[in-house]
Amino acid sequence: MSHLLLPLTLSPHLPLTLSPLWLHIGIVAVYLGAIVLAAELLHRYQLFQPEQVRKVVHIGAGNVILLAWWLQIPAWVGIGAAIAASIVALLSYKFSILPGINSVGRQSLGTFFYALSVGILIGWFWPLDLPQYAAIGILVMTWGDGLAALIGQRFGRHPYKIAGSQKSWEGSLTMAVVSYIVCSLILLAVQGSIWQTWTIPIFVALVATGLEAFSKLGIDNLTVPLGSAALSSLLEQLLK
Repeated sequence: MSHLLLPLTLSPHLPLTLSPLWLHIGIVAVYLGAIVLAAELLHRYQLFQPEQVRKVVHIGAGNVILLAWWLQIPAWVGIGAAIAASIVALLSYKFSILPGINSVGRQSLGTFFYALSVGILIGWFWPLDLPQYAAIGILVMTWGDGLAALIGQRFGRHPYKIAGSQKSWEGSLTMAVVSYIVCSLILLAVQGSIWQTWTIPIFVALVATGLEAFSKLGIDNLTVPLGSAALSSLLEQLLK
């Protein structure tokens, strides 16, 4: 598998005693810390609506999968971080930790499912040296679902309901388009402009949009990334 980016290397002239791995972990930690801090500040000063703040984190935190891929963060680090984030997410529902992320005025386990999906996909595709499929799953969820929610709330004029979940056709169209773009860009970066690069994302976008429509208790934060990653990987094998 051709890698998207080369790993970050340290200059021998830098007076650093940290190993490259811990430096890379530090970069990821600083990035995530900045996202959480921004969310808490936006929540505290009420600069955005709670759901908008949550989607800022939803989208921003998902990009960490690209950092982990670029910096070649080991699977055990990603899985461990996902477990820790899952525990914090569960505790936050009871003790109101990080209200800027969870205060959306509805019952949802979305934050927990989010962290869980990251851990599962890293544990699944990192050992296979196929991180692009983990990235597809996570970024389809973060960018697709995140922008679908924002567009649907702002511009949704044609609502529909599935299994008790209120959606809009405008939001679902956004989910499909963004999912296609995300998937095709990742495949383009990895394998170039071949016909599979433009065909596989069509099916991924349709399936992801269908899964996102069933979002009771935030379960789409688990089904969308796992379904998107699994389908893109399967189709890549079948369409060779």
